[in-house]
Amino acid sequence: MTERKAIALIAHDQKKDDLADFARAHRKAMSAYPIVATGTTGGRILEACPDLEITRLKSGPLGGDQQIGAMIATGEVALVIFFVDPLTAMPHDVDVKALMRLAIVYDIPMALNRATAERLLLTLD
Repeated sequence: MTERKAIALIAHDQKKDDLADFARAHRKAMSAYPIVATGTTGGRILEACPDLEITRLKSGPLGGDQQIGAMIATGEVALVIFFVDPLTAMPHDVDVKALMRLAIVYDIPMALNRATAERLLLTLD
């Protein structure tokens, strides 16, 4: 049996609680996959769902986005869920764009909001 690819979880500051709520609501489905998350987001999700096994990477602005990008490039990620806050300026916006570009280049499904994340999570096998 081959090891399953990971679900990558990222959220802007104003969306971290929303992503933690999403993880709580879908923890059964998510528990079947390895989960990687940027640092602060991963911590927030672990508080909400202590039963999930999450590998926490660096905080997004400190390189966590690039770590997930590298995992996309090496074929380790099946799905990216990135709850974006479109109303707040992000100083590391170039990192976010680079991550999105890698998801597109490597044809990895990427959800930028809850509605899309719920639908994509249902499609994983």
